[in-house]
Amino acid sequence: MSYPYQTNPTIVPAADFNARADAEALRKAMKGLGTDEKAIIQVLAKKSNMQRQEIANQFKALYGKDLIKDLKGELSGRFEDLVLACVTPLPQFYAKELHDAMSGVGTDEACLVEILATSSNHYINVIRSTYKAMYGKDLERELGGETSGHFRRLLVSLCQGRRDENPVVNPGICAEDARALLKAGEKKWGTDESTFNAILATRSFPHLHQLMVDYERLSGHSLEKAIKKEFSGDIEEGLLAIVKSAADRSKFFAERLHKAMAGFGTKDRTLIRIIVTRSEVDLGDIKAEFHRAYGKTLEDFISGDTSGDYKKMLLAMVQ
Repeated sequence: MSYPYQTNPTIVPAADFNARADAEALRKAMKGLGTDEKAIIQVLAKKSNMQRQEIANQFKALYGKDLIKDLKGELSGRFEDLVLACVTPLPQFYAKELHDAMSGVGTDEACLVEILATSSNHYINVIRSTYKAMYGKDLERELGGETSGHFRRLLVSLCQGRRDENPVVNPGICAEDARALLKAGEKKWGTDESTFNAILATRSFPHLHQLMVDYERLSGHSLEKAIKKEFSGDIEEGLLAIVKSAADRSKFFAERLHKAMAGFGTKDRTLIRIIVTRSEVDLGDIKAEFHRAYGKTLEDFISGDTSGDYKKMLLAMVQ
Protein backbone atom coordinates (compact mmCIF):
# COMPACT_ATOMS: atom_id res chain seq x y z
CA MET A 1 0.00 0.00 0.00
CA SER A 2 1.37 3.42 -0.92
CA TYR A 3 1.17 6.34 1.43
CA PRO A 4 -1.33 8.90 0.04
CA TYR A 5 0.91 11.94 0.04
CA GLN A 6 1.68 13.79 -3.16
CA THR A 7 3.78 16.80 -4.04
CA ASN A 8 1.79 19.44 -5.88
CA PRO A 9 3.12 22.96 -5.30
CA THR A 10 1.52 26.23 -6.39
CA ILE A 11 4.93 27.93 -6.52
CA VAL A 12 7.91 26.56 -8.40
CA PRO A 13 11.20 28.34 -9.16
CA ALA A 14 10.55 31.01 -11.79
CA ALA A 15 12.07 30.01 -15.13
CA ASP A 16 12.99 33.53 -16.25
CA PHE A 17 14.56 34.50 -12.93
CA ASN A 18 16.85 37.54 -12.78
CA ALA A 19 17.84 38.40 -9.20
CA ARG A 20 19.44 41.71 -10.15
CA ALA A 21 16.40 42.92 -12.08
CA ASP A 22 14.11 41.89 -9.22
CA ALA A 23 16.29 43.67 -6.66
CA GLU A 24 16.24 46.81 -8.79
CA ALA A 25 12.45 46.57 -9.11
CA LEU A 26 12.06 46.31 -5.33
CA ARG A 27 14.36 49.30 -4.78
CA LYS A 28 12.30 51.33 -7.24
CA ALA A 29 9.07 50.23 -5.53
CA MET A 30 10.30 51.54 -2.17
CA LYS A 31 12.23 54.64 -3.28
CA GLY A 32 10.79 58.11 -2.77
CA LEU A 33 7.36 58.98 -1.47
CA GLY A 34 4.90 56.13 -1.16
CA THR A 35 5.36 52.43 -1.87
CA ASP A 36 4.42 50.47 -4.98
CA GLU A 37 2.85 47.44 -3.30
CA LYS A 38 1.76 46.01 -6.65
CA ALA A 39 5.37 45.84 -7.82
CA ILE A 40 6.41 44.09 -4.58
CA ILE A 41 3.71 41.47 -5.13
CA GLN A 42 4.76 40.98 -8.76
CA VAL A 43 8.38 40.43 -7.78
CA LEU A 44 7.94 38.18 -4.73
CA ALA A 45 4.65 36.27 -4.91
CA LYS A 46 5.62 33.65 -7.50
CA LYS A 47 9.29 33.18 -6.65
CA SER A 48 10.63 30.26 -4.65
CA ASN A 49 12.05 30.93 -1.20
CA MET A 50 15.55 30.23 -2.52
CA GLN A 51 15.07 32.77 -5.31
CA ARG A 52 13.83 35.34 -2.78
CA GLN A 53 17.05 34.81 -0.81
CA GLU A 54 19.04 35.46 -3.99
CA ILE A 55 17.08 38.68 -4.51
CA ALA A 56 17.84 39.75 -0.93
CA ASN A 57 21.55 39.02 -1.44
CA GLN A 58 21.56 40.97 -4.69
CA PHE A 59 19.70 43.85 -3.00
CA LYS A 60 22.42 44.08 -0.34
CA ALA A 61 25.20 43.85 -2.96
CA LEU A 62 23.67 46.64 -5.06
CA TYR A 63 22.54 49.05 -2.36
CA GLY A 64 24.32 48.03 0.85
CA LYS A 65 20.96 47.68 2.55
CA ASP A 66 19.05 44.82 4.15
CA LEU A 67 15.93 43.97 2.16
CA ILE A 68 13.94 42.81 5.20
CA LYS A 69 14.69 46.04 7.10
CA ASP A 70 13.68 48.14 4.08
CA LEU A 71 10.43 46.21 3.66
CA LYS A 72 9.67 46.62 7.38
CA GLY A 73 10.11 50.35 7.02
CA GLU A 74 7.78 50.59 4.03
CA LEU A 75 4.97 48.13 4.82
CA SER A 76 2.53 47.56 7.65
CA GLY A 77 -0.16 45.22 8.92
CA ARG A 78 -0.81 41.74 7.64
CA PHE A 79 0.63 42.54 4.23
CA GLU A 80 3.94 43.30 5.94
CA ASP A 81 3.72 40.03 7.89
CA LEU A 82 3.14 38.05 4.70
CA VAL A 83 5.90 39.72 2.69
CA LEU A 84 8.43 39.32 5.51
CA ALA A 85 7.46 35.64 5.88
CA CYS A 86 8.13 35.18 2.17
CA VAL A 87 11.62 36.73 2.23
CA THR A 88 12.74 35.01 5.45
CA PRO A 89 14.74 31.75 5.05
CA LEU A 90 12.41 28.90 6.01
CA PRO A 91 14.42 27.59 9.00
CA GLN A 92 14.44 31.10 10.49
CA PHE A 93 10.74 31.52 9.77
CA TYR A 94 9.86 28.24 11.50
CA ALA A 95 12.10 29.10 14.46
CA LYS A 96 10.40 32.49 14.82
CA GLU A 97 6.95 30.89 14.62
CA LEU A 98 7.86 28.47 17.41
CA HIS A 99 9.37 31.26 19.50
CA ASP A 100 6.36 33.53 19.07
CA ALA A 101 4.00 30.65 19.85
CA MET A 102 5.64 30.39 23.26
CA SER A 103 6.08 34.11 23.96
CA GLY A 104 3.77 36.46 25.78
CA VAL A 105 0.57 35.47 27.51
CA GLY A 106 -0.52 31.93 26.70
CA THR A 107 0.96 29.40 24.30
CA ASP A 108 -0.20 28.57 20.77
CA GLU A 109 -0.09 24.82 21.23
CA ALA A 110 -1.63 24.15 17.82
CA CYS A 111 1.25 25.97 16.11
CA LEU A 112 3.84 23.95 18.03
CA VAL A 113 2.19 20.66 17.07
CA GLU A 114 1.62 21.67 13.45
CA ILE A 115 5.31 22.39 12.89
CA LEU A 116 6.84 19.56 14.92
CA ALA A 117 4.36 16.87 13.82
CA THR A 118 4.74 17.50 10.08
CA SER A 119 8.43 18.32 9.63
CA SER A 120 11.06 15.80 8.56
CA ASN A 121 13.80 14.73 10.96
CA HIS A 122 16.35 16.78 9.03
CA TYR A 123 14.21 19.88 9.15
CA ILE A 124 13.48 19.52 12.86
CA ASN A 125 17.23 19.36 13.52
CA VAL A 126 17.82 22.41 11.31
CA ILE A 127 15.06 24.30 13.13
CA ARG A 128 16.56 23.38 16.51
CA SER A 129 20.00 24.69 15.57
CA THR A 130 18.48 27.80 13.99
CA TYR A 131 16.41 28.45 17.11
CA LYS A 132 19.55 28.23 19.25
CA ALA A 133 21.42 30.63 16.95
CA MET A 134 18.55 33.15 16.86
CA TYR A 135 17.47 33.13 20.51
CA GLY A 136 20.40 31.62 22.40
CA LYS A 137 18.08 29.07 23.96
CA ASP A 138 17.50 25.35 23.55
CA LEU A 139 14.22 24.58 21.80
CA GLU A 140 13.58 21.42 23.80
CA ARG A 141 14.07 23.28 27.07
CA GLU A 142 11.79 26.08 25.92
CA LEU A 143 9.07 23.61 24.98
CA GLY A 144 9.42 21.94 28.36
CA GLY A 145 9.08 25.24 30.16
CA GLU A 146 5.97 26.35 28.29
CA THR A 147 3.99 23.08 28.33
CA SER A 148 3.31 20.36 30.87
CA GLY A 149 2.29 16.77 31.46
CA HIS A 150 1.76 14.30 28.64
CA PHE A 151 1.63 17.09 26.06
CA ARG A 152 5.11 18.26 27.06
CA ARG A 153 6.42 14.70 26.70
CA LEU A 154 4.91 14.45 23.23
CA LEU A 155 6.52 17.71 22.10
CA VAL A 156 9.88 16.71 23.56
CA SER A 157 9.66 13.40 21.68
CA LEU A 158 8.80 15.13 18.41
CA CYS A 159 11.57 17.66 18.96
CA GLN A 160 14.19 14.89 18.89
CA GLY A 161 13.69 14.43 15.14
CA ARG A 162 13.90 10.65 15.46
CA ARG A 163 10.82 9.51 13.54
CA ASP A 164 11.40 6.44 11.37
CA GLU A 165 11.47 7.64 7.76
CA ASN A 166 11.73 4.24 6.05
CA PRO A 167 8.96 4.22 3.38
CA VAL A 168 8.71 0.42 3.52
CA VAL A 169 5.92 -0.77 5.83
CA ASN A 170 6.11 -4.00 7.81
CA PRO A 171 2.48 -5.23 8.09
CA GLY A 172 3.25 -7.45 11.07
CA ILE A 173 4.68 -4.61 13.15
CA CYS A 174 1.78 -2.34 12.14
CA ALA A 175 -0.73 -4.90 13.39
CA GLU A 176 1.30 -5.39 16.57
CA ASP A 177 1.31 -1.63 17.22
CA ALA A 178 -2.43 -1.44 16.60
CA ARG A 179 -3.00 -4.14 19.21
CA ALA A 180 -0.65 -2.34 21.62
CA LEU A 181 -2.63 0.91 21.27
CA LEU A 182 -5.92 -0.92 21.77
CA LYS A 183 -4.55 -2.57 24.89
CA ALA A 184 -3.10 0.73 26.20
CA GLY A 185 -6.34 2.62 25.73
CA GLU A 186 -9.79 1.19 25.27
CA LYS A 187 -9.04 -2.20 26.80
CA LYS A 188 -7.34 -0.77 29.87
CA TRP A 189 -8.68 0.84 33.04
CA GLY A 190 -7.22 4.28 32.57
CA THR A 191 -4.86 5.02 29.70
CA ASP A 192 -1.22 4.14 29.15
CA GLU A 193 -0.19 7.45 27.59
CA SER A 194 3.44 6.38 27.18
CA THR A 195 2.51 3.69 24.65
CA PHE A 196 0.61 6.20 22.52
CA ASN A 197 3.54 8.63 22.76
CA ALA A 198 6.15 6.02 21.84
CA ILE A 199 4.28 4.75 18.78
CA LEU A 200 2.79 7.97 17.39
CA ALA A 201 5.92 10.08 17.88
CA THR A 202 8.43 7.66 16.33
CA ARG A 203 6.79 5.43 13.72
CA SER A 204 6.90 6.48 10.06
CA PHE A 205 3.85 8.13 8.56
CA PRO A 206 3.27 5.26 6.10
CA HIS A 207 3.46 2.89 9.08
CA LEU A 208 0.93 4.96 11.03
CA HIS A 209 -1.37 5.06 8.02
CA GLN A 210 -1.46 1.25 7.87
CA LEU A 211 -1.69 1.03 11.65
CA MET A 212 -4.92 3.06 11.50
CA VAL A 213 -6.40 0.59 9.03
CA ASP A 214 -5.46 -2.26 11.37
CA TYR A 215 -6.82 -0.46 14.43
CA GLU A 216 -10.21 0.07 12.81
CA ARG A 217 -10.32 -3.59 11.76
CA LEU A 218 -9.60 -4.69 15.34
CA SER A 219 -11.82 -2.23 17.19
CA GLY A 220 -14.60 -1.43 14.75
CA HIS A 221 -13.88 2.31 14.80
CA SER A 222 -11.11 4.75 13.94
CA LEU A 223 -8.01 5.49 15.98
CA GLU A 224 -9.05 9.15 15.84
CA LYS A 225 -12.29 8.28 17.64
CA ALA A 226 -10.37 6.28 20.25
CA ILE A 227 -8.01 9.19 20.94
CA LYS A 228 -10.96 11.53 21.40
CA LYS A 229 -12.41 9.08 23.91
CA GLU A 230 -9.20 8.41 25.86
CA PHE A 231 -7.59 11.88 25.91
CA SER A 232 -8.55 15.50 26.38
CA GLY A 233 -7.01 18.94 26.13
CA ASP A 234 -3.64 19.63 24.52
CA ILE A 235 -2.46 16.02 24.44
CA GLU A 236 -5.63 15.02 22.60
CA GLU A 237 -5.06 17.74 20.01
CA GLY A 238 -1.40 16.79 19.68
CA LEU A 239 -2.07 13.11 19.08
CA LEU A 240 -4.91 13.91 16.71
CA ALA A 241 -2.63 16.18 14.68
CA ILE A 242 -0.18 13.30 14.19
CA VAL A 243 -2.93 10.84 13.26
CA LYS A 244 -4.67 13.24 10.88
CA SER A 245 -1.38 14.17 9.23
CA ALA A 246 -0.53 10.51 8.77
CA ALA A 247 -3.98 9.69 7.40
CA ASP A 248 -4.02 12.51 4.84
CA ARG A 249 -1.68 15.47 5.12
CA SER A 250 -3.58 17.55 2.56
CA LYS A 251 -6.77 17.08 4.57
CA PHE A 252 -4.94 18.00 7.79
CA PHE A 253 -3.74 21.34 6.37
CA ALA A 254 -7.07 22.03 4.65
CA GLU A 255 -8.76 21.68 8.05
CA ARG A 256 -6.18 23.99 9.63
CA LEU A 257 -6.82 26.61 6.93
CA HIS A 258 -10.57 26.32 7.32
CA LYS A 259 -10.36 26.79 11.09
CA ALA A 260 -8.15 29.83 10.55
CA MET A 261 -10.80 31.53 8.41
CA ALA A 262 -14.13 30.15 9.66
CA GLY A 263 -16.16 31.96 12.28
CA PHE A 264 -15.45 35.39 13.73
CA GLY A 265 -12.07 36.85 12.86
CA THR A 266 -9.20 35.32 10.92
CA LYS A 267 -6.17 33.60 12.46
CA ASP A 268 -3.79 35.34 10.10
CA ARG A 269 -0.61 33.84 11.54
CA THR A 270 -1.88 30.34 10.77
CA LEU A 271 -3.08 31.37 7.32
CA ILE A 272 0.25 33.01 6.44
CA ARG A 273 2.34 30.15 7.83
CA ILE A 274 0.55 27.44 5.90
CA ILE A 275 0.39 29.36 2.60
CA VAL A 276 4.08 30.31 2.79
CA THR A 277 5.43 26.93 3.91
CA ARG A 278 3.21 24.63 1.83
CA SER A 279 3.13 26.67 -1.42
CA GLU A 280 6.34 24.97 -2.61
CA VAL A 281 5.30 21.52 -1.35
CA ASP A 282 1.66 20.47 -1.66
CA LEU A 283 -0.63 23.50 -1.62
CA GLY A 284 -2.23 22.31 -4.86
CA ASP A 285 -3.40 19.13 -3.13
CA ILE A 286 -4.49 21.11 -0.06
CA LYS A 287 -6.58 23.38 -2.30
CA ALA A 288 -8.30 20.39 -3.92
CA GLU A 289 -9.06 18.84 -0.53
CA PHE A 290 -10.30 22.18 0.82
CA HIS A 291 -12.77 22.50 -2.06
CA ARG A 292 -13.96 18.91 -1.63
CA ALA A 293 -14.40 19.22 2.13
CA TYR A 294 -15.98 22.68 2.39
CA GLY A 295 -17.74 23.24 -0.91
CA LYS A 296 -15.89 26.48 -1.65
CA THR A 297 -12.46 27.10 -3.08
CA LEU A 298 -9.60 28.26 -0.91
CA GLU A 299 -9.43 31.36 -3.09
CA ASP A 300 -13.08 32.16 -2.30
CA PHE A 301 -12.44 31.84 1.44
CA ILE A 302 -9.35 34.05 1.23
CA SER A 303 -11.26 36.65 -0.77
CA GLY A 304 -14.01 36.74 1.84
CA ASP A 305 -11.71 36.89 4.88
CA THR A 306 -8.89 39.20 3.77
CA SER A 307 -8.57 42.47 1.91
CA GLY A 308 -6.26 44.85 0.08
CA ASP A 309 -2.71 44.00 -0.88
CA TYR A 310 -2.65 41.20 1.72
CA LYS A 311 -5.46 39.46 -0.16
CA LYS A 312 -3.86 40.09 -3.55
CA MET A 313 -0.58 38.50 -2.55
CA LEU A 314 -2.21 35.51 -0.85
CA LEU A 315 -4.27 34.85 -3.97
CA ALA A 316 -1.23 35.15 -6.20
CA MET A 317 0.57 32.56 -4.07
CA VAL A 318 -2.24 29.99 -4.06
CA GLN A 319 -3.20 30.19 -7.73
